[in-house]
Amino acid sequence: MNHLDNIKNKICTPAQLEEKIREWRKEKCKIVFTNGCFDIIHLGHIDYLARAADFGNKFVIGLNTDSSVSRIKGPTRPINDERSRSMVMAALVFVSAITFFDDSTPYELIKLVQPDILVKGADYKAEDIVGYDIVMARGGSVETIPLVSGYSTTNIESRIRSAKN
Repeated sequence: MNHLDNIKNKICTPAQLEEKIREWRKEKCKIVFTNGCFDIIHLGHIDYLARAADFGNKFVIGLNTDSSVSRIKGPTRPINDERSRSMVMAALVFVSAITFFDDSTPYELIKLVQPDILVKGADYKAEDIVGYDIVMARGGSVETIPLVSGYSTTNIESRIRSAKN
């Protein structure tokens, strides 16, 4: 399989993801999950994602759909469409699978994945993270990772818009 096909094969429907998870469970893999918009990938994202992936053997990302991003971030977002965002994320060597969610939270997706470890940025308290109850009920853990100061897509977007004026 060539590199581009390998990248595309990481982007799954929920049904395809379920099948991958079944196989990973048979192999006794530790499944890590995180979610986000990941609109313009920057150093803060790479640092966060690489650290999150280190918690297990398989790393699943729930990616907000375009309509979901717009509802959360406003009408000027996303800057990159969901296909573009998913391809960039899937190109990261430590990412095992990506699937989309359109709900306001990834709760239903977390119920489907049943991750061993749920990860978010340290701007959240573990017990306030969506899916905390699901992961803890099955004996998993919820981890937070410190964010790299000064990096956010919103700040990058603002700098780009200011430079245009």
